[in-house]
Amino acid sequence: MSLNETPSGERIHIGFFGRRNAGKSSLVNAVTGQELAVVSDVKGTTTDPVQKAMELLPLGPVLIIDTPGIDDEGELGAKRVLKTKQVLNKTDVAVLVIDATLGAAEADRELVRIFCEKKVPFIIAWNKSDIGEEGGAPPYAPQECVATPSAGDTPATPPSVMGNGERGTGNGEQGDVCAPCRNAHDMASGGFRGCKPLGEGVGRNEVRPWGETSPLTVSEAFLGLPVGQQINVSALCMTNIEELKERIGKLAKTEDTKLRIVGDLVHPQDFVVLVVPVDKAAPKGRLILPQQQTIRDILEADACAIVVKEFELRDTLATLGKKPRLVITDSQVFAKVSADVPPDIPLTSFSILFARYKGFLEQAMRGVEAIDTLEDGDKILICEGCTHHRQCDDIGTVKLPRWIRNFCGKQIEFDFSSGGSFPDELSPYKLVLHCGACMLNEREMVYRQKCAADQNIPFTNYGTAIAHIQGILKRSIAVFPQFRT
Repeated sequence: MSLNETPSGERIHIGFFGRRNAGKSSLVNAVTGQELAVVSDVKGTTTDPVQKAMELLPLGPVLIIDTPGIDDEGELGAKRVLKTKQVLNKTDVAVLVIDATLGAAEADRELVRIFCEKKVPFIIAWNKSDIGEEGGAPPYAPQECVATPSAGDTPATPPSVMGNGERGTGNGEQGDVCAPCRNAHDMASGGFRGCKPLGEGVGRNEVRPWGETSPLTVSEAFLGLPVGQQINVSALCMTNIEELKERIGKLAKTEDTKLRIVGDLVHPQDFVVLVVPVDKAAPKGRLILPQQQTIRDILEADACAIVVKEFELRDTLATLGKKPRLVITDSQVFAKVSADVPPDIPLTSFSILFARYKGFLEQAMRGVEAIDTLEDGDKILICEGCTHHRQCDDIGTVKLPRWIRNFCGKQIEFDFSSGGSFPDELSPYKLVLHCGACMLNEREMVYRQKCAADQNIPFTNYGTAIAHIQGILKRSIAVFPQFRT
């Protein structure tokens, strides 16, 4: 990643999901205006998730992800489906692509259930809407999904298909709406949207049990979705592609809701000293991502960033002529930096700042206490969000295991994961120890934290653990108002 690029962890992640040959890859190419994905009439052309970082108006920096078909078959197909479901753990906005000439299937409804369960905002794109018999609309194109109520209208809850195949009464009670639609209603900011009432003998809108294998239309499969959550499109003819992009943009989380890395802790004209070791493990010719992002955040706060190596710190502090507002260090030199920084100058680390930025500092503070209770044979999972080349004295695979064993005096075992992989089953572990997660977006970190919390496994990160081991954790978090005593 260059200094001019937005990190992937800061981009809106947009995932395209659906069955094989629904036109996901074609729609990705249409939305991006690039030949990003390979397109073919052969089912299962996309065999692994394909992602592309780009600028997409009106959203700005995004990460587009094209996924394999959710209905892939066989042993290899099952692995592809698993990869597709894993992509949902980091998806900010999902686009469910359905072939309008075939209608919705159980696999599509299952995706809607997963979207709702994971609280992923989504839109349904009925692709191939240009294809129909004798130039007409395709047999399963949702006519009602493009209708918008007039301002001030209060849409009524329609009769609907129940999970057990029974028909609801349409009296507005939650029991009348199938679970996926009720969840979509609950999570959508646009409110509940009524569809056309379903009556007996209304052709393809006739109510049928969900268990039947014949295709269902939007009226049957996705009743009650909010206005704007479904759209007819054609990747081939570029129909409604701009409108789709606009709707995706409205679903995306805005930047205004995000925390600052350090900008809220400093004031204009403050000095902030950053301690950056430069050794054989440091990437040649550049700073690592957390350091780049922290410098940028300091500059945006109109403060001054002063970058030094650990051996230059003491002399720098003596010659500044002004006490710095804060010293931020790489966790690997925490002990030396703590000894060189006077007690009246606040001190923390890049890793601890990123634990707060990613929303899990309090969980990390609770989780780090598990280190004190470790016994012989206990196992720790060490996770890194990137797949960098490991050096001979790598922080995650070498230094941390050594420091923890020395601190505990126990024979602790370690497993390691990196990149997008993260085990669902955490019961073998006494602790999950995560990196600063600069390469992971907020949604994926929330998912990983929840996995640990649901299984009662303590969760912490590198900087918090190192500060705890070296006896300087209390000082390292005093910079944050909620932890001041």
